[in-house]
Amino acid sequence: MPKLIKDGLIVDNTWTLIAKAEGDAAAVEVPAGQVLIPVAVWIAQKAQLQNRTDIGVWLDSDEGAESIGTDANRFAVIGVNFPLFMDGRAFSTARLLRERFGFTGELRALGNFMRDQLCYLRRCGVNAFAFANPEANLDEAVKSLTDLQEYYQASVDQPLPLFRRRA
Repeated sequence: MPKLIKDGLIVDNTWTLIAKAEGDAAAVEVPAGQVLIPVAVWIAQKAQLQNRTDIGVWLDSDEGAESIGTDANRFAVIGVNFPLFMDGRAFSTARLLRERFGFTGELRALGNFMRDQLCYLRRCGVNAFAFANPEANLDEAVKSLTDLQEYYQASVDQPLPLFRRRA
């Protein structure tokens, strides 16, 4: 079974990722079990899927948090995709899901992010990391979550800026 990092621990990935549909999102068959579906499939099939508790959604880098909006807390897992490590739009999406839409579940980074980005992703509210590269060294990646110990700015994981914490 594939592994991922969740809340600083290496765990089994029990969720199946459904790829983005080439055609009509309404025609995608959503299997039983824990599945992460593209947000377009959720939007197209919301009436049929809204009572399932084993559904999570994932957003591609060109899809904003607004596409889920207030539905965010109905999901146990929301994924934000990094098609390329240079595409940082998922950082903003993660932060919006936590701060604007109040998402409290598992927020999972998917795809082609780098170990060097884990600490910053955690600051944006991401608490799970599923690397696209199956050869990624997860033990070393866990260490990256604590690369930096103190920050000046406020963030999802530390809402007070440094000058307020020292006062």
